[in-house]
Amino acid sequence: MRKMLLRRTAAGKALALSALLVLALPGTAYANTVGVTVKTPGATMGPGSAFSEISTDAACSSGLVSGGGINQAIGTGTSSNGNKINGTSPSPDGSTEYTGSTGVVGTDVTHWLGIGGSGGAVNASFSSTPYAMCFSSSLINHTQVVMNKLAGPTSSGTVGLVTATCPANTRLLGGGARITPASVGSLKPIASFPTFNDSAHGFGQKAAADGETNPDSWTAVGWNGGGGNSNNTTYAYAICSGNNINVAGATVKVRHSEVSGPTAATSGRTVTAGCGGNDGKLVAGGAAISGGNVTTTNFTGPGSVGDHLNGSYPSDSGGTPVGDGTTNAAHWTAFTHTGGGSSPNTCSDAWALCADDGV
Repeated sequence: MRKMLLRRTAAGKALALSALLVLALPGTAYANTVGVTVKTPGATMGPGSAFSEISTDAACSSGLVSGGGINQAIGTGTSSNGNKINGTSPSPDGSTEYTGSTGVVGTDVTHWLGIGGSGGAVNASFSSTPYAMCFSSSLINHTQVVMNKLAGPTSSGTVGLVTATCPANTRLLGGGARITPASVGSLKPIASFPTFNDSAHGFGQKAAADGETNPDSWTAVGWNGGGGNSNNTTYAYAICSGNNINVAGATVKVRHSEVSGPTAATSGRTVTAGCGGNDGKLVAGGAAISGGNVTTTNFTGPGSVGDHLNGSYPSDSGGTPVGDGTTNAAHWTAFTHTGGGSSPNTCSDAWALCADDGV
């Protein structure tokens, strides 16, 4: 009998030890519960007139927006230079914009706007397609939107950089950018990216680099081409986890890619960044057309005042936009474009944000 008791005791200890080992092994103690469904209603045509804009909306029927994007059709020829992104930003209802007082401006938002603008030229091909990243997590069940804004840029060939920072003890999930007014056709956001509110990143002037984790801020950069100024304003939006959620075990990893170009007049470039197998789920992304080295130097404008963005959207690895209802998007693509002049030393950038809630 005593031998049997000893065997049972030893077996019990072995089972207990096995259980402890399972808990200790990385990747086996939890399963990432983050889920994302991409929603997009398709393209809206326009603008059909110069110095104007159209607003499009992608809505989450379930989940909350962690970020979103926009992709434009621009046609061919010199008139293609006239289509540009004016905004990719959150909305509480699909039409209202957060452009008033700064700070926390909304909670549990379910809509994303894609706002397409025009300069001095238009064609019948112009359109904008919005994308909403509809986020769910058993841990992060509430979100909040932080907005910051800057007067400007006011003069030609200058940037207006503004950064929105998440509240302490929350996680950045995504972000967006907007400029106003549409009547200044040379005004556009040329960058929208994750960053950190610390000295190493110039308090938002340097973007988060590939492989960095848990950025806490989102930067938007406005670019003024022709020098017009009618109360020009640049807005930055950060989508953050809600307050009073313990996010200590949650990780948001940044993936970034930069390529040279476009440099020739009336030309475009795409660049794609993606989440790897252990990075977590794609929850948002960003884009820029810049002077390059955006993660190591303070942001500088591209080589020509006519340069602009035509796309920042969830995609496959080849840069093709994903369709409505996609649940396994893992890449983010930026579509950049020059204007009517050459653009030396210009670069294009894309960021993907990949989330693991640690649950």
